[in-house]
Amino acid sequence: MYIVLAPPSNGQRISAGGDAQAAFLPVDAAGAPTADAIVVPVAQLGETVRRMEQPGIRWVWDSTRSWYPGLLAAGISVERCHDVALNREILRHSPSSSATEYGSQLQSRPDEAEDANPARVLPPLAPSPLQESLFETTQPAAGADVVEVSAEFAAQQRAVRDSDRPAQLALLLAAESAGALIAAEMEHAGIPWRADLHNELLESQLGPRPRDGHRPAELERLAGELRTALDNPRFNPDSPQELLRALHRAGIEVSSTRSWELQRHNHPAIAPLLKYKKLSRLLTANGWTWLDIWVHDGRFRPEYVVGGSMSGRWASRGGGALQIPHQVRDAVRADTGYTLIVADAAQLEPRVLAVLGRDSALAAAGRGLDLYQGIADQGFGGDRAKAKVAMLGAMYGATTGESGRLMPQLTRTYPQAISVVETAARTGEAGGVVASFLGRGCPPPSERWLSAQQTSSAAEQQRADSLARSRGRFTRNFVVQATAAEWALCWLAELRRRLRANTADYASAHIIFFLHDEVMLHAPRELADQVSAMVTEAARAAAQLMFGEIPVEFPVNVVVVDSYADAK
Repeated sequence: MYIVLAPPSNGQRISAGGDAQAAFLPVDAAGAPTADAIVVPVAQLGETVRRMEQPGIRWVWDSTRSWYPGLLAAGISVERCHDVALNREILRHSPSSSATEYGSQLQSRPDEAEDANPARVLPPLAPSPLQESLFETTQPAAGADVVEVSAEFAAQQRAVRDSDRPAQLALLLAAESAGALIAAEMEHAGIPWRADLHNELLESQLGPRPRDGHRPAELERLAGELRTALDNPRFNPDSPQELLRALHRAGIEVSSTRSWELQRHNHPAIAPLLKYKKLSRLLTANGWTWLDIWVHDGRFRPEYVVGGSMSGRWASRGGGALQIPHQVRDAVRADTGYTLIVADAAQLEPRVLAVLGRDSALAAAGRGLDLYQGIADQGFGGDRAKAKVAMLGAMYGATTGESGRLMPQLTRTYPQAISVVETAARTGEAGGVVASFLGRGCPPPSERWLSAQQTSSAAEQQRADSLARSRGRFTRNFVVQATAAEWALCWLAELRRRLRANTADYASAHIIFFLHDEVMLHAPRELADQVSAMVTEAARAAAQLMFGEIPVEFPVNVVVVDSYADAK
């Protein structure tokens, strides 16, 4: 059963009245209403959701972010939802839905920029009018009404049914919507973060917290060492332009201040400069200001962006949740009586490539935790480093240097797998679109890209060829990375389902962090073994859910730690 939750429509029939704010409209799987809408005051919203939530119910709403955080704050969680906004963006780009009426309408509005990603166009960081008023006031909310949401849900259901892969596309939409629920729940639970330990870590590396506008003592010391080594007493090492000029005056010929380029030079200024850059990044990304803004009541609560990249990988807005540096991970500590369970999928993308190519040789290489060693044993004389360079080069389009030299051997050993990425690259170079296993499509080339291909001069042709190769590298990796992102979503959703199926026992175990192929849970210490087993079981179930019975293994590394720093 589906229930559309949205602000009421003008003229909507009211079965339960009052000062109306939210409407509940039961619909069937095709989006057709099965009963009159119920419109309730905001004060009754949470209790109404609690009463109507039951196994088998799927909530349909314009955006999970607009509704679910307020429900979680009231102590209400739901099992399933259909996020209309997120699923609209999937159907917009999916080649599987392009021939449907709904898909063609969406695709009639192409992105201007090749790298545009509408999934990133989200409500502003400030709470929406609905969130501000949830459970507190009866002021009407802005946004889509219940008729609009139910009509679009019906159109999306038709688009899936009429697509060329309805079962796969339906699974993708369900997984994306489950991801939206999990993201909201992770934000609500927060990552346990010891501000006192974080402060100690900063002081041990930077010195005491300085006054606003001043450098910490260790950065000031390194700045002085740099000025002496470069014989330039006044330059500002925080200015890339000034730093570059100072390096040139000292005879250090570099085109940028990137670490890899600096490391090529032998000069007394290089070592302190590299250390300065590292500590400066720490101060900027996770220093005292970050601590003041983002850590409250022992929790770090970033804002996750589901489908934030074109491949479906998540992103974050504010706080840098997807880039927690090793320098501060020791501040992520389990609460007393709890533990952290950290798991990551072993070499996920090459395993996905084995499935996409139905390559039995690559599948055999992946039987075990270390797929790269399996590849090395099959075709590279046991040299794991070479095997890894070759496989990463194949998936990311590094066809020159060492990767290019090793590609022929990789192609001979795994012709079916390599054919997948080579075909995707050629499609992209020709201006075509590619799709993931479940049907997430990459954006089409922009008008500027297409215009660049219609050229006659030699100089313009060179630029057009470069753009074509760049798009080919993007589409080459897209088919693998997007499918890996789908597997990870199914893994998360399966794990969440298992935890919820044992609500009485596991109510205090929470998924608190997710990064591409890594998940972290916060659970009572006595449940560590059971939850760890759930993580592994969910990974196997995710593979079977997506691919059926296949010979490719998707192992996960699971560790139980008190500090995130001890996980790797």
